[in-house]
Amino acid sequence: MPLPKDVLRARISNEVLMCQRELRHHVSVSDPTLSSFPIMVNVTLLRVPGPDWEDGKVVHRFVHRLAIIITEEYPVEKPIVKWQTPIFHPNIMPPEDGGYMCTKLLENWDFGSSLVTFIKGVESLLVNPNPKNPFGNDRCTRAAAYFNRNRYRPPILMDQSDRRVRIVGDADGQA
Repeated sequence: MPLPKDVLRARISNEVLMCQRELRHHVSVSDPTLSSFPIMVNVTLLRVPGPDWEDGKVVHRFVHRLAIIITEEYPVEKPIVKWQTPIFHPNIMPPEDGGYMCTKLLENWDFGSSLVTFIKGVESLLVNPNPKNPFGNDRCTRAAAYFNRNRYRPPILMDQSDRRVRIVGDADGQA
């Protein structure tokens, strides 16, 4: 049974504010009044290494974008998540293949789940690909085969409080 609209809006508003306060990423909402569903929460992950494939090798990308689509059935129904930047990952389809994510966080979504917990889980998934459970599309199965042979070793980033380091990326997540 869906939440009453005023309760749903308050919950989404609180979750987005928590994301903006607790996470180092950029989080924005398609409709700040939360009156027109579905609501799209746009997330730009910053300073999180994730694999991509360029020129025949795995490279690290540090800026990633995803859209989290929330319907009126939220939080009873899980959100729809679409990956929007290039990626070479067994559990995340690149945008041209649909941008879907294979994650236990979505499979086990329930009323107590939250956007903050989900986004933290995405951070973990990026640096810890699971090649044993890939999506069945070509790019994800190639990534799984690669990561079954070669462990992904993301670079260690400096402490987030060190303001001397700046990661700059364009709209496509290119550094």
